[in-house]
Amino acid sequence: MSNGDIFVGEVVGTAILILFGAGVCAAVTLRHSKARASGWVVIAFGWGFGVLAGAYTAAPLSGGQLNPAVTIGIAVDTGKWGKVWVYLLGQIVGAMLGAVLAYLVYLAQFQANVRDEDSPEEPTATLGIFSTIPEIRNPVANLITEIIATVALVLPVLAFGLTEGLGESGTTVLIVSLLVVGIGLSLGGPTGYAINPARDLGPRLVHTFLPIPNKGTSDWGYAWIPVVGPLVGGVLAGLVYNAAF
Repeated sequence: MSNGDIFVGEVVGTAILILFGAGVCAAVTLRHSKARASGWVVIAFGWGFGVLAGAYTAAPLSGGQLNPAVTIGIAVDTGKWGKVWVYLLGQIVGAMLGAVLAYLVYLAQFQANVRDEDSPEEPTATLGIFSTIPEIRNPVANLITEIIATVALVLPVLAFGLTEGLGESGTTVLIVSLLVVGIGLSLGGPTGYAINPARDLGPRLVHTFLPIPNKGTSDWGYAWIPVVGPLVGGVLAGLVYNAAF
């Protein structure tokens, strides 16, 4: 695969992933959304379907990694680092693009996110639509959660490559998508399961600069955890896979 194909594939695939993911968070969170308050299960499946659509779209061009933790895990296992920077750049750009697209889809809802004299509700906090926020702010615990959850993603992704027939049948992406749903349902409660540095950092940058009413802080003091945690998890998964398989 050429650098150009990898970059385009990762930009497009990651943009689709974030469009679905930030989109479902906006749908569940924002006032005046028909899906408002539909719950965590809806969010988990929305992100899973985002992985499904994004990875299948990107697969012919780049393999559809869409996640720096996965890219790093593969590089640690294989020792091939030459194209890692292309993957990471495409993933960050794609994540920012996807966040902008999700904002445009819900533009009217974001613009209506102001104090309404006809409604007693406060304006909705918006950072959680774009990036993760811990339920209990404890840096050590939050970091451990992100590391473990990312290992639970990347190690199976690497192992799926040993499962005869998955690649040939084209069902690997489907299985990974269901894995992401499972991680969200099982391990997502403490931190919102970033498990992907680009997924958190790109949209957080977009949230910082978009003209969103009542958007509040972008919480840059926490932002290192959903970047460092998944990267450490990706490295650990690559090391474990390389040693055990």
